[in-house]
Parts: sequence; structure tokens; C-alpha cells
Amino acid sequence: MGEYFGDILKRALDRRDFLKLTGASAVVFSSPFAHAKTKNKPTKSLSYKTIYPNNEDRVVVPEGYRVSILIKWGDPLDNGEPLNWNRVYEGTTSEDVERQKKCFGYNADFVGFFKLTSNRALLVVNHEYTNPELMFKGFDLKNPNPTKEQADLMLQAHGVSVVEIRRKSDGSWEYVKGSPFNRRITGDTKCLISGPAKGHRLMKTSYDPNGEFVYGTLNNCSAGKTPWGTVLTCEENFHSYFGGDLSSISDDLVRNIHQRYGVPSSRAKRYGFHRYYNRFDISKEPNEAFRFGWVVEIDPYDPTRPPVKRTALGRFKHEAATTVVAKDGRVVVYMGDDERFEYIYKFVTKGKYDPINRTANFGLLDEGTLYVAKFNDDLTGEWIPIATVDGNRIIPNPNLPEPFQSDPVLCFINTRGAADLLGATKMDRPEDFEWNPITKSVFAVLTYNERRGASGQPSTDKANPRPLNYMGHIIEIKEQNNDPASTKFTWVMAMLCGDPRATEENRKLYIYGQPAKETTPAISAPDNIVFDKLGNVWIATDGNPSTNRLAKNDGVYTLNVYTKELKMFLSGVPGCEICGPEFSEDYKTFFCTIQHPGESDTGDIKSKWPYLNDGVVVPRPSVIQVQRNDGKEVYL
Repeated sequence: MGEYFGDILKRALDRRDFLKLTGASAVVFSSPFAHAKTKNKPTKSLSYKTIYPNNEDRVVVPEGYRVSILIKWGDPLDNGEPLNWNRVYEGTTSEDVERQKKCFGYNADFVGFFKLTSNRALLVVNHEYTNPELMFKGFDLKNPNPTKEQADLMLQAHGVSVVEIRRKSDGSWEYVKGSPFNRRITGDTKCLISGPAKGHRLMKTSYDPNGEFVYGTLNNCSAGKTPWGTVLTCEENFHSYFGGDLSSISDDLVRNIHQRYGVPSSRAKRYGFHRYYNRFDISKEPNEAFRFGWVVEIDPYDPTRPPVKRTALGRFKHEAATTVVAKDGRVVVYMGDDERFEYIYKFVTKGKYDPINRTANFGLLDEGTLYVAKFNDDLTGEWIPIATVDGNRIIPNPNLPEPFQSDPVLCFINTRGAADLLGATKMDRPEDFEWNPITKSVFAVLTYNERRGASGQPSTDKANPRPLNYMGHIIEIKEQNNDPASTKFTWVMAMLCGDPRATEENRKLYIYGQPAKETTPAISAPDNIVFDKLGNVWIATDGNPSTNRLAKNDGVYTLNVYTKELKMFLSGVPGCEICGPEFSEDYKTFFCTIQHPGESDTGDIKSKWPYLNDGVVVPRPSVIQVQRNDGKEVYL
């Protein structure tokens, strides 16, 4: 296993700082919400003056704030040279592939802040997917044909980056090259498999006949932070990487599950992994795709600890994995399956969180009960159990038919199939799903579903009330007795997104049932959210640019759940989406990512942001940071 993470910490920090960390472990390894407790309610308006959706080719923030780039695709995490972006663009080489293994990945998504000291921290950043049409000159999306070097570079640009940052004298942050914490986890990093699916026949491949490990984690979208200081990164659209012929598979069960999850995918041609590696060709390795679509636990503090795919949390297109400690000490993980007409889930551990012994929590997510949500039209709801893992026993819901009864591990490998049979509510693309520590409620973000109510598609219901839902919505859920482990809840519609000036009712903006004032900025396609110290909801969007929505750049908005006021805080650049909203522990910095700047449906490059006058011709996805000019907390 190598050296213990404490030895790495000792080298990275001076003795005084290390004693603070190890002597008061709650500073580092407490719940990510521990610092957010307050008796204050945000009854006053947010002080910043709202901006409005626009199409400017720059990042726009309100007056009194400043924005800067923290780290971008290809920046070296070691002490070496940055990725040679222009050479990658003109003709990728094997040397570029090797550099990408040590450099910050592409399309940053989730951002997680982990404190080390008052002026040092770790950022954990996901790299969801790659845009070959932006990375490589002349790449044709209609007839994709990546070279092996291009495919290899894309494989290495996926995954997760762990990077140390330190605060500068002006209050902004810079990343630390060569830090012992810096780490890349890519599309071929060895990951362990734990929980009920470990060793199952569908998890076995030619290179792993025991079903115990897998190479790589892919399409890491959003994530969550555990109370014991690890990251739960989420594998979302994993189907995108698998090619091959579905009809070549003789096993009906394998073929049917693949079909339910969209495997193989026409998008696989963009990456070319299946052309160069058998494991991505389902005709040659029909089980490899089952080893993706999981929540992966990563310890940012210990580079020697391998990533672990926690299969008790179910297999689907994960968008988030938000943890909260229930009243009795058990840990609850809220999760969304980001696809049209898919479901909302949660997992409740069997064991209890141990705030004293960090390592005692590392197996906590392997035992417990997986639930799926049903929303009733009377504004109540219930969590329907799918299956429980208790030691070596797996107890499926008795209402599930065969083969889930005789082979209950299928509840976790084919979670969607089990949820289909239990009467769960089909939702409009469930993305982020976050617990608000101030309101003690859960906010479920539904990005959009333009197929709702269309011919041959499911009709509307109270929880998904709009036919042809182009704009998206947000639901606030109140668990019974304010207990996250409860199996009953009530809910309200927090926001039906849209434009307050829209003439079409289906596109108007409503906040907690009331039409928004005409001076309120329009919002569509809500995606990921985070809460500030007072419980305000900071909403990042993914879809504003569509002509079916606002035809404006994506951005970040702030919703005051007490005054019902909505403002726009940040606007991105053409073609990008905004991801990974996160605060520093002192709330003086707001982080987010500019993902796929310049992306378009046609393959045309809409922006070459960030325009750093460094001779680089390709746009570069980046993590950005925002501070107030007066140095105060961002949310004030």
C-alpha cells in the first residue's frame, strides 16, 4: 500500500499545521456541513446587483467582484511542462499522451474543497468527457475517426484531479505544482470493486476473472463529500464509450440490461476506445460496461489509497452523491439518475458514522438499503426499498419478480430495471440532489425534459407538471421529522424555470408557485447547486444557450428561499456550461468550472476562451474563482 497518508501530510505541512490537523481531526474530517450552522435566516436581499443572461465571450460577474482562472486543462500537476495544446491540436503524439497523465484533465465538472489549513486546501475536480472537435484540428463529428494517440489522450484526460491550492496575499488562490497531494485518476487507473456486485458473474472479464477491480473511471459528472473526508465521484453517461454489436451477445439478460442503459452508444465513435481496446467493445468483452455507472470513493488526503467503486449505491447514470448524517448516526446518500424519465434514489447505511475513527468509516457504504422515490400528487412521497445489503445477505424488495429474487445482486447492477417495477416516479432528468443544512430540506434539480407528454411518452404529473418541459424545475423535499433516514416525505415546487416575460405559460418563471417579477433574470436548465452559509441556493445551469430555451450563455443564479428572490451572479462564455459550484470554507471564494467553452451542435468553435495571449489556439476548460473586492464573504 505504500506510506501512510499521515507521512505525506507531514512532508506537505509544517509541524504546527500537522498537529492542528491530526489533533483536531474534526477540522479536516468533519461533515462538509459542520461549518454551515447558523441561527440566522437570509431574510434580507442579497447585496449584489443582479446581472442578466447575455452572449458575451467573457465571464461576467456583478460589480464589486473579481474573477480569475485557478487551473485549466493541461496545466501540469507535477513540476513538468504543461501539455503542448497546439501540438495536440495539430497532431497528437505519444509524448502528449504521457504528459496528459500528469496534467489537469479536460471538461472540469464537480469541484470539492477540502481544507488543510487556513490558507491551504485540496480541490477535487471531475473531468466528465472530452470534445475531440475542439481538441483536434479538422475532427469531423459526423464521421469521427480518432487516431490511437487521440483516443489515448482522451482516455487520460478523463477521470479526476486532486490538486493542492494555497491562498495568495490578495485573497485569491493558486494551485501548487508538484505537491505530494497532486494526483490524476484517469480512464485506466486501477479501481477496486466493493459491495454486493463484487465477484458477481456479470462483473467478470478476461482481464479480471474474479470481478474485483476495473481499469478507470469515466464520465465523472457531479459528486459529493463524505463526513469522513472522501469524495464520491459519479459515473454518469458511461454508455458513451462502448461500441460493438449488441446482437452478438447470446445472453438475454446481458443484452437486455445493456439495452436499458443505452449500451452500445453511437457516441463511442467519437472516442474510438473500442477500436483500440477490446474492453470497450461489447462484442469482445460483454461484461466490461457493467463495471461502469457506479459511485467511486476517492480519498484526496491519501494518494496511495486506490479508488473504490461502491456498488451498494446502485448502478445508473449518476449525477450526484450527497451525504448527510441522520439523527441516529447513519449516513444517507442522495442520488439522481440524469436521463429523461429516470429516477431519484437514496441509500441509508446500516452502520453509523464514527467521527473519532476516520478509517472505521471506509466500509460504511457497502451495507445498507437502497431506495427509489415515489412522488404523490397530494404533495407527499415515499422512499421505496429496492434491496438491503446486510453482511453477506442481500434482501430484495419482495414485490420484485424474477430474476431479482433468485439473483438479488441484479438490484444493484440493473437498478433501473428494479426501479421500473416498483412504481417509482419517472422524473425530468434528475441531476443534482442536495441537502440544505439550514432549511433541513433536500433540493432536487430537474434540468429539463422536452419529451414529457409528447406522443408515446409518459404524461405529466404534479412533480413533473409541464408538457414539453424545456425549462426545467426544482423541487424542495422535506423528510418526515426532518430525518434524512425517513421513508416518508412531503414536497413543494420550489421553482418552475423560465422567463418572467415569456408569453407562453409553459415557459414562464414561477418561484414557490408565484410568478416572478419582470425584473427577475430568466433561468433555464438548472443543473448543479450548492448552499451558502445562510441557506441560499446557488444554481449552475446547463442548457441556457439552446434556442429552445434562452439562447443565452449558461450561468450561476442565487435563490433566497425565504424572500423568494432570484438573482444572476455569473455568466459564462458561448458554448460552455457552468459546473461544480463550491465555496471555500470561509465563504470568501466561490469556485465553479467553465466546461466545454466553444461547444456547439454543429462542431463549429463558438469561443476560444480563455484568451490568455499565450499563443494557444484551442479553448481550455478551466476552474475559475470569484471573490469580492472588499474581501468579505461572497454571499453577503
